[in-house]
Amino acid sequence: MTSSELWTRATADRYDAEESETSSAAFLEPTLAFLADLAGDGRALEFAIGTGRVGVPLRESGVPVAGIELSEHMAAVLRHKIDEETLPVTIGDMASTVVPGDFTLVYLVYNTITNLLTQDEQVECFRNAARHLTPGGRFVIELGVPPLRFLPPGQVAVPFDVSERHLGFDTFDLVEQILVSHHFTRDGDHYRRDASRHRYAWPAELDLMARLAGLELERRVADWSGEPFTENSAKHISVWRKPSR
Repeated sequence: MTSSELWTRATADRYDAEESETSSAAFLEPTLAFLADLAGDGRALEFAIGTGRVGVPLRESGVPVAGIELSEHMAAVLRHKIDEETLPVTIGDMASTVVPGDFTLVYLVYNTITNLLTQDEQVECFRNAARHLTPGGRFVIELGVPPLRFLPPGQVAVPFDVSERHLGFDTFDLVEQILVSHHFTRDGDHYRRDASRHRYAWPAELDLMARLAGLELERRVADWSGEPFTENSAKHISVWRKPSR
């Protein structure tokens, strides 16, 4: 049993509209170039592929892609965009579900590793990635750096978006490494409230998870364009490599 919260049909149906900016060709161009370069002539496997925001255009660019997705509702939206033969998707948990074949690239984007709410499951996610990789293959994660420096003493919430149609802030349980993302989204004359739980992790913790899975850190950058990762970076793109021998 996975600890991930299951995305509902209502969430799946509105996901693409709410992520229209991050789904645009201009926004995705560096992401797709980064992933395609790592995949090379091999196949790519996306953990938590969702509605195919990244997986579908990566497949259309010529990279063979398969996916694992926990929510049948999210996968159903993807299936309206591309057929099963072209981009196969297996319904299951990214920490344990195994799909046929070997891959030169396994990737997780948009903070999705945090959907696994325990450290043990996150470790198993790394092991599952390693299980699918060919020797020399890479595992890639896109993840925000926990913004704990923005928490003054006694405060438990950090805003991440204050705009006309959306208010968003995270609250933190510093003992359990759990954050809750709270969203207030304008829907006509009303605001819709949503919340989701996540287990945040630091880059060094992920590196240890990778070592437990037999993977080695190859590089870490601040974004898909390859900007250097520094102490002030808000997120990181980390690449771990499965040794060739």
